[in-house]
Amino acid sequence: MADLIRVTVWNEFRHEKHLEACKEIYPDGMHKVIADFLSAEPDIEARLAALDDPDHGLTDEVLEATDVLTWWGHMAHEEVRDEIVDKVHARVLDGMGLICFHSAHFSKIFRKLVGASATLKWREVGEKERLWVVQPGHPIVKGIGEYVELPHTEMYGEFFDVPQPDNLIFISWFPGGEVFRSGLCYYRGCGKVFYFRPGHETFPIFKDPQIQRVIINAVRWAGQGGSTLKPRVSNPEPLDKLPD
Repeated sequence: MADLIRVTVWNEFRHEKHLEACKEIYPDGMHKVIADFLSAEPDIEARLAALDDPDHGLTDEVLEATDVLTWWGHMAHEEVRDEIVDKVHARVLDGMGLICFHSAHFSKIFRKLVGASATLKWREVGEKERLWVVQPGHPIVKGIGEYVELPHTEMYGEFFDVPQPDNLIFISWFPGGEVFRSGLCYYRGCGKVFYFRPGHETFPIFKDPQIQRVIINAVRWAGQGGSTLKPRVSNPEPLDKLPD
């Protein structure tokens, strides 16, 4: 059996408390739904963390015991303390995986890791989305067909101000003609980062079986970090002191 992947599912957990449409779909929070389907997998163990927990639920002990951190944020990005962001950033460089959903493109941690504004265009009218698979051999799309279709969601459109990804997994299409790079992989230090566009709070997107399959696959992909070769500044020995 593969090693157990320890996942911390982080969520602002604000919309579910104050927005009736979100509360009806996710009465215990989006992070609870995500943690439940992840924990149903034999090789994954998930715990919850939220913005209003002490240290945002991301203490040193929690981060050290996390192989993959998933992140959903929207209305309170600026409330995330910079020192916590710095700790998460350091853990990613050290080998922890990070998966950012939907509006987490604008989170402090995602923008810090990609070094860009991550701005985009959007429209919220509950329209259809097709996420076309553009790298069918990638492990994140194992068990997925040509595309994933969501009947109702929020549109995100280009230009998406992020650096070119190391791997582009999905491109989304919307009825207005917009397209969007909706599944992006980055390697940062020893860690892996995956941005996945779906996850709007007023639609049951995290209950969709195909979306769940992508997330499970992404956790397994991102959890394979942890190289023993760590990023560091070093000063090699002079050549005349090296062995033949």
